[in-house]
Amino acid sequence: MRASRIAGLGHFVPERVVTNDDLSQWMETSDEWIRQRTGIEERRWVEGDVGASDLALPAAKQALAEDG
Repeated sequence: MRASRIAGLGHFVPERVVTNDDLSQWMETSDEWIRQRTGIEERRWVEGDVGASDLALPAAKQALAEDG
């Protein structure tokens, strides 16, 4: 049987940050309420026309480049 190895890793994080305070402008909630229940302080956001492959491609390229 052939062995496998992880040769490189890659990641991509969208630029737009949405904070709990941003969400509280749209919903009846607060930063404190969200953090206490979920532990989440902020999240990354992509527009509706961005697909999973649009996010995966830069990460895959980075992983391949890391392998050399």
